[in-house]
Amino acid sequence: MHDLTRCVQHPPISHEGFSSLAVPTYRASTIVYDDPQSFARRSERGLDGYTYGLHGTPTTRTLEAQLTALHGGVRTVLVPSGQAAVAVTMLAMLLPGQKVLIPDTVYPPVRKFCEDYLTPRGIAFGVYDPLIGAGISELIDDQTRLIWMESPGSGTMEVQDVPTIAKIAQAKGVLTGCDNTWAGPLLFKPLAHGVDFAVEALTKYVGGHSDLLLGSITVKDLALRKALKDVLRMVGIGVSPDEASLALRGIETMGVRMAHTGRIAKEFAERLQASPVVSRVLHPALRSCPGHELWKRDFVGSSAVFSIVLKSEFKDRIYPAMAALRVFAIGASWGGTRSLIAPMNVTGDRTVRPWDSSESVVRISVGLEEPGELWSDLESFLTATAAA
Repeated sequence: MHDLTRCVQHPPISHEGFSSLAVPTYRASTIVYDDPQSFARRSERGLDGYTYGLHGTPTTRTLEAQLTALHGGVRTVLVPSGQAAVAVTMLAMLLPGQKVLIPDTVYPPVRKFCEDYLTPRGIAFGVYDPLIGAGISELIDDQTRLIWMESPGSGTMEVQDVPTIAKIAQAKGVLTGCDNTWAGPLLFKPLAHGVDFAVEALTKYVGGHSDLLLGSITVKDLALRKALKDVLRMVGIGVSPDEASLALRGIETMGVRMAHTGRIAKEFAERLQASPVVSRVLHPALRSCPGHELWKRDFVGSSAVFSIVLKSEFKDRIYPAMAALRVFAIGASWGGTRSLIAPMNVTGDRTVRPWDSSESVVRISVGLEEPGELWSDLESFLTATAAA
């Protein structure tokens, strides 16, 4: 064999006796076949077979299987981000002349997707009160194909009555989806409550280290999975096995991270209620939070993310006071090792439940730093807000 050929073709080696706890990272675009007949019949391998790297490798399939098991579904589809998970689900399910209902507290880019992409293409959307519960029945008409939920709500943490909405939708032949990123499959399982699509931004708790972008859609119906895969194949969307590998590493510690940060976040939320700067704390585990009784009924715990509403007289002092922070970082997302804080402008994103523009929302995500130092940092921020 010529040296140039040796450079290209790898020699076979034995794997006997090698057993690693880590999932191998299989990178591939081309997948080779034993013979031309196998190549010609590659479409017969189905959605679970390997045909081309874009459509999956053993690395991505391992992550899919793990998420499927955690959610109690039948299959999971991976996409490049949490927003992509929502968008792909809607693209796969909605046709011109149909409609999707979204909660007023939905992740703002989802509303923009409905306004700027779906609407010009003849797909309508309606916005509903996240606390509507059984009242959703009155909003379902002949156009309605999908009801979207996000519980707790983005930024302001309203908890939805997911089982009731799912039951009503199912009786009317309407599909339901739920963005479950706040809780993850460890704290809430949408499919077990009748939801058709359980969506996660794996960027957050599953990744766990603020270094990847990934999303997932888990279903209990293989026909729904096929519709999702058809869209991904037609628009050429796939995920990197390297991202999946990072998610597989992160998911191993997700349980202990969420238990720790959830406990600290709840303690902080309770203590912040006494601050003279804070008008109220938005955390589902607090009785004062909208939907608290639903959270208590349906969830098995709380995560690391909550918000505080500062009194109106301090509105203009928030940005300067953030200069006092030394441990918290200012940034979007959550679920990583670093604690994050971010001012949230929710006024412009609400139409059904208007938000008082004089009230300022600050979202807090607790990380893995020493709790005493985190609390001291928060106190410094609040003290600077009061004294600015």
